[in-house]
Amino acid sequence: MSTRETTRNGVRRVVITGLGPITAVGIGVESLWQGLHGTRSPIGTVTRFDASPFRTRIAAEVNDFVPEDFIERRALRRLDRFGQFAIAATRLALADAALEPEATDRDRVAVQMGSALGGVAYAEEQYANYLGRGPRAVDPLVALTTFCGAASCNIAIEFGFTGPNATNAMSCASGTIAVGEGWRLIRDGTADVVMAGGVEAPLAPLSFGAFALIRAMSSRNDDPEQACRPFDRDRDGFVMGEGACVLVLEAEEHARSRGAQIYAELRGYGITNDAHHMTAPKPGGREAARAMAAALATAGMDPSEIDYINAHGSSTPLNDSTESVAIRQVFGPHGDRPLVSGTKPFHAHPLGASGAIEAAICALAIQRGWVPPTLNLDAPGEGCDLNHVAGCGRATKTRAALSNSFGFGGINASVVIAEARDGSGRGSQF
Repeated sequence: MSTRETTRNGVRRVVITGLGPITAVGIGVESLWQGLHGTRSPIGTVTRFDASPFRTRIAAEVNDFVPEDFIERRALRRLDRFGQFAIAATRLALADAALEPEATDRDRVAVQMGSALGGVAYAEEQYANYLGRGPRAVDPLVALTTFCGAASCNIAIEFGFTGPNATNAMSCASGTIAVGEGWRLIRDGTADVVMAGGVEAPLAPLSFGAFALIRAMSSRNDDPEQACRPFDRDRDGFVMGEGACVLVLEAEEHARSRGAQIYAELRGYGITNDAHHMTAPKPGGREAARAMAAALATAGMDPSEIDYINAHGSSTPLNDSTESVAIRQVFGPHGDRPLVSGTKPFHAHPLGASGAIEAAICALAIQRGWVPPTLNLDAPGEGCDLNHVAGCGRATKTRAALSNSFGFGGINASVVIAEARDGSGRGSQF
């Protein structure tokens, strides 16, 4: 196969060859996949700190994460939970892709990550130490763990990747933006491989409480498993989570040269901004629709070709109805065709990590022929009139999927993921 055959419209094709999810419902591909087939949400009462002063006291914690399984003890001393998640998710993704860093041209490996809050939770912990015991009680590395860029920098340091490196902090759209920007780097010839994803470890009093104070989160504290209910008429806010996911993106010719197996092709990316409000989506969903349309346009695809939409589906009253309107705008007469699910009841909303987790879920849905459900969707709310997959997942052929992420500040990002060109998904080799 020639290089020309691995391009589309004169630009390089980008494939997904590895996934590294760390979520409340499962760590690693198979655990995540098994979790998505379950019927219970892992959301529960917060145990990481005392949440009793707040209106919301529930979240999705990653309780099975053991950092020593992924990182040497010596390196752990310089990493907070945020940094640990970033490295662990990358290690999982590299193993899943059967990609050895030593066997790559590390100058041609980029790192693109997203995080809304970075290491702010660790900063909170250290500030408490300062107040209680003075400056000598503060970890001197706190300045190096707090900024969002620590995610991509720690990954680069751990694995020796010297290509383009960045972490964006565009709230809940960060993970999708990182995946999209990674696609750009490969498409345009700047990199051959990109570690792209999102990471979030926000469960601490100030960062958690800030969202509780503005009443953005669900207060269904007595029934946490039912609290996250995208598109349902009784939804009352999002549920915060923690976690990470890194996707290994490769130029198709690079994947072919090493005999890589693939999940799917990353086909298109769109990003817009509402320029309207810090928390409320712009009424009418015009800019969200433009992001979806842009992703489809760069993919060279028509809305009628999309079989599945992994919705942002944050379970907030305004977001879910606005997203529904925006999808209808883009899909027009084909609006009832794509299956739609919101998977946040399984992994909650780990802010900047959400989009990367959901992109990985789309790749799995394509490769394995099964679409996950929206848990807790008992009766769609007003305006939420899409072709929902509710209650139980559905075995179905998915040739192309759209994944949406909409963030505070009015950021909208979408990616299109499609089956491998020979149609055989992960089981195929170039």
